[in-house]
Amino acid sequence: MAQGASADELNLKLRSQTSRPDSPGSFARLIRDEAWAADETALIVCDVWDLHHCLNAVRRLEEFAPRMNDVLKNARRRGATIIHSPSDCMSAYEEHPARKRAVAAPAAKNAPRDVAFWCSRIPSEEQAVYPIDQSDGGEDDDPTEHAEWAQKLKSLGRNPGMPWKTQSKLIEIDAERDFISDQGDEVWNVLESRRIKNVILVGVHLNMCVLGRPFGLRQMVRNGKRVAVMRDMTDCMYNPRRWPRVDHFTGNDLMVAHVERFVCPTITSDQLLGGEPFRSKFDQRAGTETDLEVANSRPDWFPISVVGAQLLVAQWTDQYRGPLWMRCVARLPKDWLGQNRLLLRVETSSPVRVWLNGQESKSSAAAGLNLVSYQFPAAAIVTDDANLLVLRIENPEGVLQLPAAPVLVSGMHELPLKGRWQVRLGDDNSWSNIPLPAKFGGSTDIFFEPK
Repeated sequence: MAQGASADELNLKLRSQTSRPDSPGSFARLIRDEAWAADETALIVCDVWDLHHCLNAVRRLEEFAPRMNDVLKNARRRGATIIHSPSDCMSAYEEHPARKRAVAAPAAKNAPRDVAFWCSRIPSEEQAVYPIDQSDGGEDDDPTEHAEWAQKLKSLGRNPGMPWKTQSKLIEIDAERDFISDQGDEVWNVLESRRIKNVILVGVHLNMCVLGRPFGLRQMVRNGKRVAVMRDMTDCMYNPRRWPRVDHFTGNDLMVAHVERFVCPTITSDQLLGGEPFRSKFDQRAGTETDLEVANSRPDWFPISVVGAQLLVAQWTDQYRGPLWMRCVARLPKDWLGQNRLLLRVETSSPVRVWLNGQESKSSAAAGLNLVSYQFPAAAIVTDDANLLVLRIENPEGVLQLPAAPVLVSGMHELPLKGRWQVRLGDDNSWSNIPLPAKFGGSTDIFFEPK
C-alpha cells in the first residue's frame, strides 16, 4: 500500500443462485452481505483493449469504461490492489513501472498447478447446460458496418482479427501502485505477495476471457480465492442470430445467471460508487432484470449423451436418416504427446470422418471389427489447451450405434470421451470447424480433460 493510504472495507451484496429442491431445474436468487477488507482485495481488469474486431463490442465497452475507471479509482483509494490484464499487449508495457512491478513480484511457493493456462471448466459446471451458442465467435455487428470497420482497422495498421495493442486509454494505470500482467503465474505471484484473499473481476468478455483466462474467474475460484464478478462492468460476445436467439443483453443476463449458479457470486458498481448500477443505453428492454432460463427451443447444435451403447438422440431426430455431425472439446496435456502420435479410436458400423481444430485426419488402420483409429497431424494439436474434435457420421439406418465412446489415445495415455457432446443434423462441411480457437468458441458442457 502506498504511504499515507488507508484501507477500509468494501461492503458488498454478493448475488448468487441456488437450485430449488422442490423444483428441479429452477433456481432461486440469494443476496449475501459481506465486508471485504480492501487491502486484502484485488480488482483484475480483463482484456479492456483499445480496439476489438467487433464494432458493437467496442461501442458497449466504451460506454461503461468511464464508470469502470471510477470503480478502480475508488477501490485504489480505499487500499485495494489493481491489476491490469490486457492479454497479448505486454510488449507495449515493457518499460512501464506497473509491468516491472508485476514481473518483480516474488515467486509464490504455493503456485497452483496449471495456473498459467486457460481454464475451460471447473467441477461445479460439469452438469450445467451452457446457456448460449458462442461457437460463431459472438460478433453481432451489422455485416456492412463490420466490413467497413475491418477496413478502418486495416487503414490504422491493425490486424482486423486481433487489432488490440494496449489497454483502453479510458482506464487509468497508476504507475506508482498498480500492476500489469496477462500471465496467470505472474498474477498469482502478485496476489500472494500482497496477501490477497478476495478477487473482483471487471472487463470483457464474460463468456470467454473473464471466465477462462489464467487470471480469470475459474482459476481464482478453483485455487481458493473469494471471487466475484462485477456484472454491470462486463459484457458478452453473443450473436442474437445464434441459439437461444434472444437479444444481446438477454444473452448477457443468461451468462450472468450461469456464473451465479455454477462459478461465483456477482456484484454491481454502485456498491462501491453509490447511485444505481450501470445500464447500457443500447439495452432497450422494458423493466428490470428477471430470472432467466435457457430457451426450450432446439439449438442448431443440441446436447446428446454418449454413454457407450447408443447415441441418445431420439428425442430430436425422430429416426432421422442421413449425415450426423458430432463435436466436443478436449484438453490435451503437453506431456502426453512427446514423440507419441495422437489417435482417435471410434467403434461404429457407419462411415466416419474426423477433424481436429479444422484439420481432417485420416484413418490409420482398422483396429478390429468396426473399430477404426484416426491419426491427427501434429500441426493440428494445441497442447495444454482446448481442441475442437468433430465427427461426421453417415447414419444411413437412423439408429446410430456406438458400442463404446470414442477414445483419444497417445502412447500409454487414454481419454475416453464418454459424456455430453453436441450433435447437428444435415450436412455442411463448414461444421468441421469454428471461427475462433476452441477455448473461446467451445462450451463447458462438452469439455473433456484427463483427471
